[in-house]
Amino acid sequence: MSDTEHPIAFKRLQLEESAGYDRSTLDYIHRASSTGLYEIRGLGAKRKLPHFDDLVFLTASLSRYPLEGYREKCSTRTVLGTRFAKKPVVLETPITVAGMSFGSLSANVKSALGKAATAMGTTTTTGDGGMTSEERQSSKTLVYQCLPSRYGFNPDDVRRADAIEVVLGQGAKPGGGGMLLGQKVNPRVAKMRTLPEGVDQRSASRHPDWTGPDDLAIKIQELRELTDWQIPIYVKVGATRVFNDVKLAVHAGADVVVVDGMQGGTAATQTCFIEHAGIPTLAAVRLAVAALEDLDMIGKVQLIVSGGIRTGADVAKALALGADAVAIGQGVLMALGCNRDTYQQAGQTHSAEADYAALGTKAGFCHHCHTGKCPVGVTTQDAVLEQRLEPDVGAKRVKNYLKTLTMELSTLARACGKQDVHHLEPEDLVALTVEAAAMARVPLAGTNWIPGQNGF
Repeated sequence: MSDTEHPIAFKRLQLEESAGYDRSTLDYIHRASSTGLYEIRGLGAKRKLPHFDDLVFLTASLSRYPLEGYREKCSTRTVLGTRFAKKPVVLETPITVAGMSFGSLSANVKSALGKAATAMGTTTTTGDGGMTSEERQSSKTLVYQCLPSRYGFNPDDVRRADAIEVVLGQGAKPGGGGMLLGQKVNPRVAKMRTLPEGVDQRSASRHPDWTGPDDLAIKIQELRELTDWQIPIYVKVGATRVFNDVKLAVHAGADVVVVDGMQGGTAATQTCFIEHAGIPTLAAVRLAVAALEDLDMIGKVQLIVSGGIRTGADVAKALALGADAVAIGQGVLMALGCNRDTYQQAGQTHSAEADYAALGTKAGFCHHCHTGKCPVGVTTQDAVLEQRLEPDVGAKRVKNYLKTLTMELSTLARACGKQDVHHLEPEDLVALTVEAAAMARVPLAGTNWIPGQNGF
């Protein structure tokens, strides 16, 4: 029969999208063939991945007793860096602000983050490019990052920090260096990083003065001597070969290990990194915990997990799987106003729709952090745009966000009968998919089956 004898079937075939060559893949091929360039963008993976949403809590009823939320306390106090540091970091919540640089973010944003973290009794982190006076002044507890680039690295600033984070990799781009495009390298950024103004900056993918775990041990020793063993030293890895990487970080002398899953964000990197490198945070947590268990380091070396943590439920699930704390980057940017269609300035609310349109996008879809043209003043160094984020307004939003997450965390812990959020455990969780059950190593809901265990 001809196609004209079956017009409905023919019309369906005409409009049927190919699974292998859908609109996204066609756009990629057409762009690559037109320009000969790979795509660079900000934020994190857009593909759907196994995540904390695929887990649910087994809260208390008859076989377990919940805590009364209004009369029985549930502690959120968190201590990091107890292994070697004379002054461990003591927090009021296990939710910390991840490293995001001055350069990728404006000075106003760094000030806002410090104020919010201080109000909530938690830490913020410098990111690449060094320590700004705004961030140090506003942050009661500040983590200073030592990255492969060493941009802005200053021993005097190291001594002013409350902890050091040696960054070996990032979840959004494990194995790759950072990027800061020239439009964001303004005079102040250029001076701090000893770079020419307006020129694209590409960071090294590995530290210049060591090539392996033995050299990392030497570097950690140097940093301890520089700070008289006073403050904790974290080691951050992008989630790839997590089990071995965590072991090597512990052997090198880390007080705290930070594992950043592939849902983590970035100011700018190749899309092929964001979408196709690393493993999901859900899988990384259990691998990291297994490494610490293998070394008998549970409770001695703390674990911070980052990458796609958005809600109090995400935090609670990460802690139940074995993390001691979490770090949040993208969620904090969204709290500041990222992807909102309005911004507040001088007490007035203004529309940002025209600015999003100029970037070829809309609020809710924007990932154009790398351009420096952020419509709401978050990821910019433009002298006009950065004023769209006022530090006090941003600080209030982030404080409210972190406060909400902390309340949700303690609410879930109480519902599981826990007097401390750190008492949450894998036994409190089940998975909704086979993949999540295998990665998180908790039973599939309604069964006792954990895929990959007991020979199944």
